[in-house]
Amino acid sequence: MATIELYCSPNGDKWLYCDGASQTAVVRHVPNAASGGAVTDVAVDAFFAAGESGPKGPQYDALEEVLARPAADQARRDTTVPSSPPPANAVGIVHKPAAEALLLSAARVRTFAQLRHMTNASGFFFTRNDRLFFVTSRHVVIDSPSQHFPDRIEVELHIDRDNLGASIWFSLPLYSGGRSLWRQASDDGGDVDVAVLEVWKDRLPPGAVFEAFGPEHLPTPGHTMPAGASVLIVGFPLGFHDSLHHLPIVRQGAVASAFGLRFEGKGCFITDARTHRGTSGAPVVTSAASMHADGSASSLPWILLGIHSSTVDMGARDRDLDESLGLNHAWYADVLMTLTAN
Repeated sequence: MATIELYCSPNGDKWLYCDGASQTAVVRHVPNAASGGAVTDVAVDAFFAAGESGPKGPQYDALEEVLARPAADQARRDTTVPSSPPPANAVGIVHKPAAEALLLSAARVRTFAQLRHMTNASGFFFTRNDRLFFVTSRHVVIDSPSQHFPDRIEVELHIDRDNLGASIWFSLPLYSGGRSLWRQASDDGGDVDVAVLEVWKDRLPPGAVFEAFGPEHLPTPGHTMPAGASVLIVGFPLGFHDSLHHLPIVRQGAVASAFGLRFEGKGCFITDARTHRGTSGAPVVTSAASMHADGSASSLPWILLGIHSSTVDMGARDRDLDESLGLNHAWYADVLMTLTAN
């Protein structure tokens, strides 16, 4: 019996079309490992009938396309797999692609003062010269105006590329011997709201799965972003995320100030995007193609433009009459070259 993969969902569920001259054609559902479900076969007619009772998923469209193909065309374009019924551990045999690399670059952050959980935030990984760093907003690790003084942060890491439901919290201390371990910067405009912690690779959990940006992902001199250009902010607004697969949420926004210029004399630019608490420290990216950059050799075909910091508000805004601006500060990512220097 020839088997054609119809669709693989983001959580690893697979739908396969199984057909043969001497057997009834069926749609085989192979659930992901985290769900613990059993493999099931459903006759094609019954499968379509079930789809009519609710929203049709992409597996239905894929099946219609397969059935519409000439038999010879199917034989050329589709790869077959053995027709024997899959064993109970079939999910371990069927390859499940990892989530998009961009979603594995950002990580959820929790701050702690000893055992007391304080706040939630976002962050991402950056590598340089074979050294690994974790990047977030400076106010996540210390913020005097709000009396926020955690002594450590925890970063959620995936530990199995084929089972994104498996994760672990990895603790990063913020102090050693009374001295801060993070790196921060300031310039003529004041403090830069970016903090970097070095992560010793040999201390990472076994099998840790993540993606990291590097200097090659930063905009090169001469590259500009037109006003209104599209950006993505990858983080955990109010801590919200895919709780089954521990993946972030992507918000779409636009460049709202002159990119390349220091907004009001600070090392940041402005984005127009809907954000919330918990997004602080999230990477702000744009497609490498949109800047005519070559991302083909990278698993992360994105340009890292900045680090999301906070919302912009007007002190004189009448909170009863005037809506929030819906604007945000994003610090230019080239500060990472300073913060990760030897």
